[in-house]
Amino acid sequence: MKIQTQNNSIMAKRILVLTAIVFIAISCSNKENNQTIDQLIDAKNSKELQAKKSLIQADLAKIEAALATLNGKKEEALVSVMTIKDTLFNHYLDIQGSVNTKENMLIQPEIPGTLISLNVKAGQRVGKGQILGRVDDGGSSQQVASLETQYQLAKTTFERQKNLWNQKIGSEIQYLQAQTQMLSLQRSVAQAKAMLAKTVIRAPFSGTIDEVFVERGQVVSAGPQGLMRIVNLNNMYVSTTIPESYIGKLKVGTQVDVFLTSLNKNYKGKVRQVGNFINPNNRSFGVEVSVPNPENLLRPNQVAKLKVIDYTSKNAIVVPTNVIQEDGKGEKFVFVANDIKGKTATAKKVIVTLGKSSDNVTEITNGLSVDDVIVTEGVNAISEGMKLNF
Repeated sequence: MKIQTQNNSIMAKRILVLTAIVFIAISCSNKENNQTIDQLIDAKNSKELQAKKSLIQADLAKIEAALATLNGKKEEALVSVMTIKDTLFNHYLDIQGSVNTKENMLIQPEIPGTLISLNVKAGQRVGKGQILGRVDDGGSSQQVASLETQYQLAKTTFERQKNLWNQKIGSEIQYLQAQTQMLSLQRSVAQAKAMLAKTVIRAPFSGTIDEVFVERGQVVSAGPQGLMRIVNLNNMYVSTTIPESYIGKLKVGTQVDVFLTSLNKNYKGKVRQVGNFINPNNRSFGVEVSVPNPENLLRPNQVAKLKVIDYTSKNAIVVPTNVIQEDGKGEKFVFVANDIKGKTATAKKVIVTLGKSSDNVTEITNGLSVDDVIVTEGVNAISEGMKLNF
């Protein structure tokens, strides 16, 4: 009820001021020259306009002085305050990135042929080296068996010739021919086995079969679609680009706050790689931030918002950004509760120098000290010297 009465009193005083201004303006228009302000403006009579302005300002000053002493009391306001304490202040660079993993691969057959077996399905976990399927070898297995038989025979012949040669029996040519034949067949067996091994499709790393694109009995070959996709969600990271002005401010191991918009979840990540190349098109460099994925909720290509610490100040003085105001001179200021007596004080305007802003708070580099009490709510309803209640 008290606040309502005060507001009504303030409104009445403002109406009185406006009425006085109108009266003064009318009086000025009836001076000796009997010219209105509009007529002076049209006539571009700057001298007379300046004179009228001075008269109006002088009368306004008298009215303000009268209002200040009206009833012998100053205006009051109910506000909220806070005591300044030094704290750790971090400024963040807000950027957007994309979730990725190095282990996200389309499985391709090494040789074309008919898919004679398919051992996995979508969603199945597999281990590194596990057989996922087989392609028809086209007779390669029979060729391997035949070459191995020939190799064993050549090996036996070589060992016999070697024994004879050691006993000084037989010719050197026979010994060398047997050795050459054996080594040649040994290489042929190895090559045939390598070709046969290509018919077996194995998992290149441990992960999950995300999707299978083929069916058993289908003729397959290497192509853009592949046979299936395998993804490992245990080694996730966020890739992004950062302006070159931040070179040196980001290092491997720097902590990063990662927010996944699709999950509405926050994660703690760390910079694991900082690029060494500046893209000439956008003057930025690449950064990778490792992100833990214990719940397996992260997926490649998800959108992530990153908050990277690019400035830290220990024992900083910070205030809520919304309490900072600007006067007619362009100077920033806050109201401080001065001459505190219990739950009352006097409003004092204090000019401040601003630092960086982050998370709705701003660092004050000059103007405030620890244990100062600032007004946090009701700042728009008070003025210098006003009585404060809190």
